[in-house]
Amino acid sequence: MKRKLSFILIFSSIAWGSAQQTCSTALTVAAGTHTVTGFTGGTAPTNLCGLTVGGVATSGAWYKYTPTQTRTVTVSSVATGQTVDTRLIVYGGTCGSLACIDASDDYAGNNGSQVTFTAIAGTTYYIAFDNRWDSTGFNFKITETAAPDRLSFTSVPVSAAGSYNNCVVDMNGDYLDDIVSVVSTTQIVISYQQAAGGFTNTTHTVPTTTVLPNWSIAAGDYDNNGFNDLLYGASSGICFVKADASGTSYTSDRKPQSYLVQRTNFVDLNSDGKLDAFVCDDNAPNRYYMNDGTNMNHNQGGIGDYPSGGNYASVWTDYDNDGDVDMFMAKCGGSAARSTDELHRNNGNGTFTNVAATANVADPSQIWSAACGDFNNDGWVDLLMGSNSGSEYSKVMKNNGNGTFSDVTVGSGYANLAGANREYITYDFDNDGYLDILGAGRNIMFGNGNFQFTPNPNSYNTIDDIDRPIGDLNNDGFLDIQNRNNILINNGNTNKWLKVTLRGVQSNRNGIGARVEIYGSWGKQIREVQSGTGFGNMNTLNVHFGIGQATAITKVVVRWPSGIVDTINNVTPKTTLHVIEGASALDVNEIQNTKELFTVYPNPSDNMIYFNTKGNFVPVEAKVYDASGKMVLQTKVEKNSISIREFNPGIYMLHLTDKSGVSYTQKVIKK
Repeated sequence: MKRKLSFILIFSSIAWGSAQQTCSTALTVAAGTHTVTGFTGGTAPTNLCGLTVGGVATSGAWYKYTPTQTRTVTVSSVATGQTVDTRLIVYGGTCGSLACIDASDDYAGNNGSQVTFTAIAGTTYYIAFDNRWDSTGFNFKITETAAPDRLSFTSVPVSAAGSYNNCVVDMNGDYLDDIVSVVSTTQIVISYQQAAGGFTNTTHTVPTTTVLPNWSIAAGDYDNNGFNDLLYGASSGICFVKADASGTSYTSDRKPQSYLVQRTNFVDLNSDGKLDAFVCDDNAPNRYYMNDGTNMNHNQGGIGDYPSGGNYASVWTDYDNDGDVDMFMAKCGGSAARSTDELHRNNGNGTFTNVAATANVADPSQIWSAACGDFNNDGWVDLLMGSNSGSEYSKVMKNNGNGTFSDVTVGSGYANLAGANREYITYDFDNDGYLDILGAGRNIMFGNGNFQFTPNPNSYNTIDDIDRPIGDLNNDGFLDIQNRNNILINNGNTNKWLKVTLRGVQSNRNGIGARVEIYGSWGKQIREVQSGTGFGNMNTLNVHFGIGQATAITKVVVRWPSGIVDTINNVTPKTTLHVIEGASALDVNEIQNTKELFTVYPNPSDNMIYFNTKGNFVPVEAKVYDASGKMVLQTKVEKNSISIREFNPGIYMLHLTDKSGVSYTQKVIKK
């Protein structure tokens, strides 16, 4: 219960001034201590930025503050000896269109209130108190401190051929992000990131391709051979571009269906360990291509059936935490019915049900993409529905954990944020442990972990409103932006990070659809492995976490699409952790030094297994151990193959040793 308390103002050396009663007549204030002499009328703030109303306020005290430099600003009525019960709201925007920055009531268990935010130089902010709890006068203080350089970029030239270079992903199996540039219908150039820094360009000729990825591109290893393949989305259909078993040449599979493609994804739709392809059809029900191990077979309908389409961007995420991937569909297309967004829940049997209406996300706004991520670190995936219309605003939707979402846009920083964008994606760019959002006005909105986002004061500029793909392009643990012939290199800060790379065995090779959790002093963070996020770009398949100034990671948990769960304890920050499904994690130095020195295929197998080797690693002996650790085979290696025909079905560990006695291990599954 609130108590109404009063006190006598006895402070000295205080800047005194009468509190103005309306937003339009707000008193200009600067850093220092100010006095609200008491509430005598005027307009009470009605937009409380998410605070529980708890009754009706009848009066308000309004101030306006404009910093001359970008600063971290704290507005506080919390002071020793001051017991007046205050409620505080800070706004951006204008008096006719106030946008919530933050609000406070009973800060840290006190009757006072306090808000801290990043104030941009030259921007006016409105500070409002009301008399909901007390009409007595009180003091409040505005404190400015230098804003930390939490995120800035340096533009570095890179040779990226052609116009379609919006794909950042590892293409040679070393888990370093490369840049894929589609030069023509029959040529790609891959800028391979080098371990020592920089890139080496290699041109690959692709026979018989007849389309360009002029709407979208996706990447994933759909034949599980250790090298990523590509999926082009064009105005006349799709084409698969497939890496061979050595990752040094490519073939194509142009599908005959002709239609206007929007977003493309690789995703395992039926949980059989093989990646399928999902394609948004702009003018008809969606399409998908099921992987039977040899062919990608065309299907249509069942996952987005509106007759005239309007399907723009699909993002595959486990919103209900049941262990399988669901799909949110961002829609755009004129009429409200055609533009109403969809949420397809995975029924667990290869079918999907649109539950958008009951989940409260069946919105008719014109959006081209959406960002899905756990914005408040509670273990549930939330949603940013990104506007691509100048007359509409993005929406921030909180996952309630019961199959529904709540609109928390008011107070989020997005309520009146101008700027439309095709691409909306979410990553932790400043490594503080909270997801940020790239999109809307070509800016990054910093998340603070409670559904409030602040624009990055350090501007950057991409080529167009389709923000470019994301990856760690200098392998320093901070995410960069590939911007055609330039890379916006993240200058980093003192925050720590963890990178997790995956290799599926029973699941698909990339681990697409896996969820990675990390635990520490912050509690829990989650990330998902997704191929094709935002509208048209392809971003890294490596998993990135920021952990701020934390010094320890107590455990990492990987939940694979197969249902297998791997747990690794006491992981060192500022490292790359490589996890093989069902086995202990390889040491960080091991993965960096071996660069996947051999790959096994086919895996699973019921007969022969083969392995490709790299570098100077030439195996001469093989040992195979069963799940109990018992050796079941020791043999010389001939023609880089061994037989497992006589093994019982199950999981085995294969140890290969070269003539100098160096050994490396891979998991093998006998079908």
